[in-house]
Amino acid sequence: MKRENTAYQITCAAVIAAIYVALTLMFLPIAYGPISFRISELLCILPYFTPAAVPGLFVGCFLANFFAGAAAIDVIFGSLATLVGAWGSYRLRRHKWLVCLPPIAANTMVIPWVLRFAYGNEELMPVLTFTIFLSEAIAVGVLGNALLLALDKYKNLIFRRA
Repeated sequence: MKRENTAYQITCAAVIAAIYVALTLMFLPIAYGPISFRISELLCILPYFTPAAVPGLFVGCFLANFFAGAAAIDVIFGSLATLVGAWGSYRLRRHKWLVCLPPIAANTMVIPWVLRFAYGNEELMPVLTFTIFLSEAIAVGVLGNALLLALDKYKNLIFRRA
């Protein structure tokens, strides 16, 4: 039984990673830069449903950044910000409406510095911080919560409980 559960979790994480990569690369022109909107970030609410989303989001972000040709600092620290946000969402899973906060906070604190050091962006840090916060708030806070509402009705069908 344990082996079946492990296989299910790995498969679930791989599917989440693949969807994250596909969404990021599909909307590549708007997914990167100081004024970016990464639609794939709406998936950051998935730790509410399954712990497999935590590694799935991390791997998905890592691969999306790598395949998009992002700077090494972005690949590493952008992915770590997603990991921290996903882990925080998982820890807050008992509070449905709070799961969107850790990804917004993690990316708002990390990505402006990535833009500054990886890409030499000369914008003022408050401006970079605000634009990243706004894009994350829309992607995770608005779209992510809409996804959470849609999936919550079918969570027992889509996400098997261990």
